[in-house]
Amino acid sequence: MPDPTLVVLAGGIGSRYGGLKQADPIGPNGELIIHYSVYDALRAGFGRIVFLIRRDIEDTFRERIGRTVEQHADVRYVYQELDKLPAGFAVPAGRCKPWGTAHAVLCCREAVQTNFAAINADDFYGAAAYRTLADYLGRLEERAGIGEYAMVGYVLANTLSEHGHVSRGLCQVGPGGYLQSIRELTHIAPSPAGIRYQETDRIWQPLAPDSIVSMNVWGFTPAFFGELERLFPAFLKRHAADLSKAEFYLPEAVGTLVREGTARVRVLPTEERWFGVTYQADRPHVQEAIRQLIAEGKYPQRLWAD
Repeated sequence: MPDPTLVVLAGGIGSRYGGLKQADPIGPNGELIIHYSVYDALRAGFGRIVFLIRRDIEDTFRERIGRTVEQHADVRYVYQELDKLPAGFAVPAGRCKPWGTAHAVLCCREAVQTNFAAINADDFYGAAAYRTLADYLGRLEERAGIGEYAMVGYVLANTLSEHGHVSRGLCQVGPGGYLQSIRELTHIAPSPAGIRYQETDRIWQPLAPDSIVSMNVWGFTPAFFGELERLFPAFLKRHAADLSKAEFYLPEAVGTLVREGTARVRVLPTEERWFGVTYQADRPHVQEAIRQLIAEGKYPQRLWAD
């Protein structure tokens, strides 16, 4: 089976962080989170790297990220554009933001011919997550009637920020390790009483530290693109009254397929710690974590020296 492809969703600008997070160095020699992601993916056996970006960040992205990666991998660039819509639909007046992560993946259809993983650009997932996913995708075959997909499942306590609340997809895992449901929770934060999240009625609810959550590390076969093409028009019709803001999210698309019974998703557990720059104050913490991993011999001092 051909090497899997890594799709890096790099079109977002972090409003809470205040800038193009993907272009901020966190390694000792100016390495970025994306550089570590690609490095881990190539070591794990991924082949092509597909960067999903917006045209308005293309110059910055290619200068700070793309040129380095191109020296070590087969790289393709795909653009997430508002007018990439099904026939019969138009961009509503005032719409500026992208259509969401599921639309971003759909935009990559022409650049992906193998089983593939999709990740966020500004998250550090850990080398073991890529090895686990590459191994699974290397054995995953399409079969008629039902999609066979995967998701790396993180322990909630390993994914929090010390500097504010986060959003996570809380997963229910059933027999055989398959995903039963995924529920997006916002305002998750540690407290002296433990990890908790805030409901819409402002009431805080506890969460078990060992809960399995999605960090948007997905594995798919190419058949998934056909499912997204089917679901996207339905999304646009369903949100006809609020298309200036509604977003077509990847977890929601996957959840729909699971509920329909047209796909099943194997949850691949990992003990890796997630690092991300959700807030400006997170950056020193991520830099220190990278230094520690280098001291442990898990990464070279200069990432691309070899």
